[in-house]
Amino acid sequence: MNENGDREKTDVDDQFRSLMEGLRTTLPGVQVLFAFLLVLPLQAEFTSISDTERIAYYVSFFGSAMASVLLIAPSAHQRLRAPVSGMERHSKQHLAIAVNITIVGTIIFSIALAAAVFLISSLTLTDSLAIAATLAVAAVTVWAWFYIPLVTFERH
Repeated sequence: MNENGDREKTDVDDQFRSLMEGLRTTLPGVQVLFAFLLVLPLQAEFTSISDTERIAYYVSFFGSAMASVLLIAPSAHQRLRAPVSGMERHSKQHLAIAVNITIVGTIIFSIALAAAVFLISSLTLTDSLAIAATLAVAAVTVWAWFYIPLVTFERH
């Protein structure tokens, strides 16, 4: 293989390694939220929540489960396919799929997080404060997770 091909493989491998390192820091947050949501229905007070709170609960529960699946997927791909097919991390296609799955998982997690904030806020605050808290968390999430990397970094 020529020098450009080796450099390309190294670049893809470095990007994949960076993605995996990022997922190692993201996954614990997703899994802690999911674990909290797993035990919530077992609490006696859970039966007294409103229909709106029940919907927020399910959006958060389902979203955190889906985010867990999607954010674990790139690691599972690597572990399952490499021994079978010899698929290397150097594959641009594998990297692109892993990045896209991670982006979708991150979007779904941001929705689950906002729903969890709404649920807990609605149990502890007035409706208007619960909505304000949810919008604040959603706005900061969009700004920090999406606007900064997609818009701010694009300018520089």
